[in-house]
Amino acid sequence: MTEEVRAVLARVAAALPGGGESRPGQVEMAGAVAAAIDGGRNLVVQAGTGTGKSLAYLVPAALSGRRVVVATATRALQDQLAGKDLPFVAEASESGLDFAVLKGRSNYLCRQRVAEIGGRSDQPVLSPEGPPDPPDADDPFARRGPDDTGDAGTLADQVRQLVRWAEGTPSGDRAELPFEPHPRAWAMVSTTARECPGAFRCPSGRDCFAEAARAAAAEADVVVVNTHLYGAHLASGGAVLPPHDVVVFDEAHEVEDVMTDSLGVEIGPGRFRALAAAARPAVDAGDASALRSVEDVAEVTERLARVLGPWAGRRVPHRVLAGDGAGPGDGSGDGAGDGAGAGDVAGSGDGDAASQLAGTLSLATGRVDRLVDALRRSAREAGEAEGPDARSRRDRVLLAAGHLSSDLARLGTLDEDEVAWVDDDPRSARLSISPIDVAPILGARLWAEVTGVLTSATVPLGLAARLGLPEDTTDTLDVGSPFPYGDHALLYVARSLPDRRSPEAEPALHDELELLIRAAGGRTLALFTSWRAMRAAAAVLGERLPYPLLTQSDLAKPALIQAFAGDEAACLFATLGFWQGVDVPGRTLSLVTIDRLPFPRPDDPVLEARRERAGSGAFGTVDLPRAGTLLAQGAGRLIRSGQDRGVVAVLDSRLATARYRAALLARVPPMRRTVDRHEVERFLQAIAAETDW
Repeated sequence: MTEEVRAVLARVAAALPGGGESRPGQVEMAGAVAAAIDGGRNLVVQAGTGTGKSLAYLVPAALSGRRVVVATATRALQDQLAGKDLPFVAEASESGLDFAVLKGRSNYLCRQRVAEIGGRSDQPVLSPEGPPDPPDADDPFARRGPDDTGDAGTLADQVRQLVRWAEGTPSGDRAELPFEPHPRAWAMVSTTARECPGAFRCPSGRDCFAEAARAAAAEADVVVVNTHLYGAHLASGGAVLPPHDVVVFDEAHEVEDVMTDSLGVEIGPGRFRALAAAARPAVDAGDASALRSVEDVAEVTERLARVLGPWAGRRVPHRVLAGDGAGPGDGSGDGAGDGAGAGDVAGSGDGDAASQLAGTLSLATGRVDRLVDALRRSAREAGEAEGPDARSRRDRVLLAAGHLSSDLARLGTLDEDEVAWVDDDPRSARLSISPIDVAPILGARLWAEVTGVLTSATVPLGLAARLGLPEDTTDTLDVGSPFPYGDHALLYVARSLPDRRSPEAEPALHDELELLIRAAGGRTLALFTSWRAMRAAAAVLGERLPYPLLTQSDLAKPALIQAFAGDEAACLFATLGFWQGVDVPGRTLSLVTIDRLPFPRPDDPVLEARRERAGSGAFGTVDLPRAGTLLAQGAGRLIRSGQDRGVVAVLDSRLATARYRAALLARVPPMRRTVDRHEVERFLQAIAAETDW
């Protein structure tokens, strides 16, 4: 490591609040990152909690003279990098570091959409359109329950506020709004990559907020993005982000799943609903044929929702999507052909689920194509009489239709490296296509072009291979954690609890939880692998415990964590969304409980396909690494500072008895271990009695 990197790192660390302490792991990591960038070698670094890994990669990145993209999985880390870490690095390096944050296009207000509202904020026209980009492909408003308060009046008020905000915002960034708009309201004043025709074809292109952000990113030395946006960049063939030499993936344990999502496609009723809603104002009211084509597309929404329902949570065979023996429905959507197939396609009982799905997808393709033809015909007939706003509106619809048509066409050409499946919520079912293995794609599109630095507090076993990192040009490093786990933390495995499949397992778990929480004096984060288990425990223990008990159902995550941190005696019961991203140092949290080992669901379609490909080694290569990573993430909620003390209690006897227990225990921070609950109770009671931390 160069002396310059060492000196700048020391200055930055000293300038941070509470900084100045020596962090050998941070220094070691910074040296490894600098060497990797200089040598063009990939690097995978496990940096435990407290290492200060963001500075360990930002300082060498800033001094490298290379253009670097930093991709993170959470908004909180993006905010930390852009709002705190990068300004400190820029000041300490004295190198004129220029950095920028770039988000997906739908995060920025669209001046053209606002112009089309016409500034008439007193009478906005509300469409049922929701954000069509995955993972929110369906209209969120349509999925809300009967208690939804987002009525048209409220939505109209929000659109008026957004139009007024557009007049003064310098960035158009949704994150800078003084309120959180309903998705339908935001959809009225924003656009997506599927719809935007680009700056040169848009009447408001010269004043576009998204284009301004892209221009700033193109000039920056370091660009901070969301990992999903980086996935979209790869899926687009490299059209989203500016050219760069290095990519840093922080929270690297998320990369495989994010890339699996980003490199696939989703087709659901919401995309047809959004397309029809956008197309209605784009067609001439006097063009009966065009209007009929819009209604035909809208009608597909109900049909598709109906035929996807039986497939919820299941894989769809390739032959079904290719229409092999699928039955009636020629996809033209015209005349007798449309009517003749309607009964089978709509699910009247005259065809099986496979023929209904294939027939509906074929029908949908024909209707989308017919809408495109109608819009193009209308444009030709309008000629020069068509105004710029009308042209822009039509261009957006054509682009959205083109993307949908391409995705539909992809269904019939799936290969053995892809899996098709329907998500398991029958109320909002979507057909998805995902790569079974992202390694070949990343190897060809990513690692052949840029140098990669991947880091996380918990790097999953075998991550480099699963992401396609070349073995001969990839180094690995574990710099540990500066926190004194051996002295301050205890890992308890409840070996005496009955098998989780037995009838007495749940009552015994509740009894064990009660004893542990009482010993801790509340101050517990209880993590569960299912909503059902969380609710059952909360219902029972809410009656028994004398401490405030919060559940994940009570508030939004930030407010819930704030409420928990603000009451030392409180307990928080939560599910998988809280196994990471929860940072509550101090006396408020001295006990983390985990109800069972977090093995992935056996019926997850993508993992099921990966297991089939892995054969007899599936458990060790698919299930065990995921469970180990999540277990480590959950356990990592306990010690968040050098002064924290407490217990991680795993209420699953398999961690003490199963043959694979050593592989899982190796992923957990190096705490002292015990199976004696009385020892745990004494340790917790001693911590609760302390007053000097």
